[in-house]
Amino acid sequence: MPTKKPTIEAAEKKTKAAAPKKKGPTKKSLPKDAAKKSTAVAVKAPVKLVPGSYIPTVGRRKTSIARVRLVKNGTGSITVNDKPYEKYFTVYELREQVRQPLVVVGQDATVDVSVKVHGGGIRGQSEAVRHGIARALIDLNPTFRKTLKKLGYLSRDSRAKERKKFGLKGARRAPQWSKR
Repeated sequence: MPTKKPTIEAAEKKTKAAAPKKKGPTKKSLPKDAAKKSTAVAVKAPVKLVPGSYIPTVGRRKTSIARVRLVKNGTGSITVNDKPYEKYFTVYELREQVRQPLVVVGQDATVDVSVKVHGGGIRGQSEAVRHGIARALIDLNPTFRKTLKKLGYLSRDSRAKERKKFGLKGARRAPQWSKR
């Protein structure tokens, strides 16, 4: 009894029948209600302070971290690590840098600032304190954001020391090379 040899055409028919049909990408439509709704941008409301409470924020620069507490209805005092900021930052330029966000928005005589700062050097610490104070002022009153952002006090300066690589003397300095 002769057996039928499977032909190529028969094999193609079987694979086409067995393989599931591929569907193209389906377009998902939104409900009519969702398309009409406009999304409003949420503006953060000013923080309502309980008397005796404070606004906590964190400022950073290089390896310095400053934990800032801003108290509304103060006298304008700034303390850094339990010392007046004039004693902690002995260089005039650094003292002015710390006060700058408060002076720009006119809050230098109306709020008290207490800061705990550690890590890094004195300049990195002063810039971390400035960053933290600027963030606290935004939480106090969101309208200050435009002024502080324009002056660059809200941006975290991410520049830090580059790591030393093996095979090199420093981050990029190669060992001395002699042609002959």
